[in-house]
Amino acid sequence: MAAHNAGIGAKYTKTRLPVELVYSEVFGTKQEAMKREYNIKQLSRTQKLDLIGGATNMFTGFTQQTIDFMWNIRLNNNKPWFEEHKDEFKRDFQTPMKELGQEVFARMNADYGDRDFVHKLSRIYKDARRVRDGSFYRDSLWFSVERPSAEGEESAGILTFWFDLNPENWSYGLGYYAAKAETMEKLRERIDAKPKEFEKLIDLLNSQDEFILEGPEYARPKQAPTEKTREWYNKKSFSLIHYGNIGEELFSRELTDRIVNGYKFLMPFYDYFVMAGG
Repeated sequence: MAAHNAGIGAKYTKTRLPVELVYSEVFGTKQEAMKREYNIKQLSRTQKLDLIGGATNMFTGFTQQTIDFMWNIRLNNNKPWFEEHKDEFKRDFQTPMKELGQEVFARMNADYGDRDFVHKLSRIYKDARRVRDGSFYRDSLWFSVERPSAEGEESAGILTFWFDLNPENWSYGLGYYAAKAETMEKLRERIDAKPKEFEKLIDLLNSQDEFILEGPEYARPKQAPTEKTREWYNKKSFSLIHYGNIGEELFSRELTDRIVNGYKFLMPFYDYFVMAGG
């Protein structure tokens, strides 16, 4: 900033002095920073002002108080306790989760605006119809980045990027909560048609150690077209997931970059599954 205000910075700022820093982001490489700079330049004035305004609410990390609240709501899962500690919930748990989700969504939307993603944040209140043990509150929260659901479509069957935090650990990735049978059938049909195409994605997944494949399998194995596709071919549903321990990264802004970079790595999988009918 000193260089810019001394008139030895970029040509654009030399005739617009003085200047001040109102927004910044941190990236691992110059290439990533320049790509983000280009994306921001494409925004309208209103969108840029919204981005600056949101900077005061940027995610700075969860805290030990976040973890303490999750354990406490698990051990004191009743309305009197929750109402007494509602301010702690909003300050230590809901607010940082909302800030993280909104920032991740904004960065994904800047790069993949053509996907028409929407952002969702879970509620701490359980669906009363599903309460079986008298516990009316969740001890975890999650956010998602996903396509809009069609009328009458169950969210469990939508391919979703997500982040989840509970007292024991955190996780993020891409997948289905419970894929529909017809969705997985369409995936198998595409694998059958071009197994080598899907094997390239398998090779991509095998080239890294951030995400692993999880999901229930059929009791009676289906006949996959190749050995390499067999594990995927027998899934009833699936997730590409990373599990993280409660620790320093969870308490820092670095978590934002990890999630965004992870989602970007998973985007070829997202596009493939959507094209397959997911």
